[in-house]
Amino acid sequence: MVEKKSKVTRRKFLKKGTVAAGAAAAATLAAPNIATAAPTVLKVQAAWGGGIFLENAKSYVDRVNKMSGNGLRIDLLSVNSVVKTSQMQDAVHRGVLDGAHYVPAYWYSKSKAASLFGTGPCFGWSAQEMLGWIHYGGGMELFNELMGSLGLNLVSFFNSPMPAQPLGWFKEEIKDVSQLKGLKYRTVGLAADVLLEMGMSVVQLPGGEIQPAMKSGLIDAAEFNNPTSDSDFGMQDVSKHYHLASFHQSQEAFEITFNKKKFDSLSKELQAILEYASEAENSNFYWNNTLRYADDLIKLKEKHGVNVYRTPDSVMSEQLKAWDIVVNRISAEDPFFAKVVASQKTYAKKVMNYLLLNQPDYSLAYKHYFG
Repeated sequence: MVEKKSKVTRRKFLKKGTVAAGAAAAATLAAPNIATAAPTVLKVQAAWGGGIFLENAKSYVDRVNKMSGNGLRIDLLSVNSVVKTSQMQDAVHRGVLDGAHYVPAYWYSKSKAASLFGTGPCFGWSAQEMLGWIHYGGGMELFNELMGSLGLNLVSFFNSPMPAQPLGWFKEEIKDVSQLKGLKYRTVGLAADVLLEMGMSVVQLPGGEIQPAMKSGLIDAAEFNNPTSDSDFGMQDVSKHYHLASFHQSQEAFEITFNKKKFDSLSKELQAILEYASEAENSNFYWNNTLRYADDLIKLKEKHGVNVYRTPDSVMSEQLKAWDIVVNRISAEDPFFAKVVASQKTYAKKVMNYLLLNQPDYSLAYKHYFG
């Protein structure tokens, strides 16, 4: 038996096409009109009005915005846009701001232990190892314990290992610790206690006020952070004597803090982006900033006639003695402070034992090639 082939006429084809088109149109009309959800916007204020630190804050924000697609966007606000720097932590806690980009020394007045997470004593480690302690040595657990004891509704991430801060700018070369006695000097955090112990008169000023204060004679000497930021502030116009190397702030990092309620409302994926963008920025900061600092140090010497010195070991030895006095005094008054110091010492003793035994003296190689 031969099967007859179905004959498709033009009329039948057009009729079927019309029915299909009609069905598709009906399905389209029946489908809901789904609008693309607007991204969650976080208002984050930085402690920086300009310069390389604001660039660093923008770099973190750019990473978050690129990775989160349409799910999340950070709007970065510069210094004093909503509140003063000294009020930033409270503003984030209360939800006036969603986040802040600053350093722990800026809320040091809440707890002296805050300074241990950025401007504490040097146990032979650098900011790299301090961040290692925060992430893997129990530091973050202690930080969160501090947040809980202070009743602060915050989640923080730490990044960007800063090179040791210079001792700073003086009216003359410092050759002996006796020259520091009685000098009116600008610094922040626990470093203020240490330098007070060394006989200096300490004034805590925000970065933008340092150069005018030194120019007017309100202070005799000052530090901020690095050759690039110091150049931006114009310190080379009020002093020609710049001392690198110091233990007063030899390990510091940025703290990026968010309102915990706001953070918890985000998806796990967006929370992870905020955290891991911080880790990525950790490397970018070091690679980018160390080159900028080196370039600007050369400019200070060659273009602006600044005399650059390494702080004498005798002065730095006295700093360590002052640190001992300050740390022992505060530890006796504050059990939590003592607990954090003990944790840091345990980590530093173990990790630095390996690093100092293993690392060659890089200065030998440097001198071999460059004199």
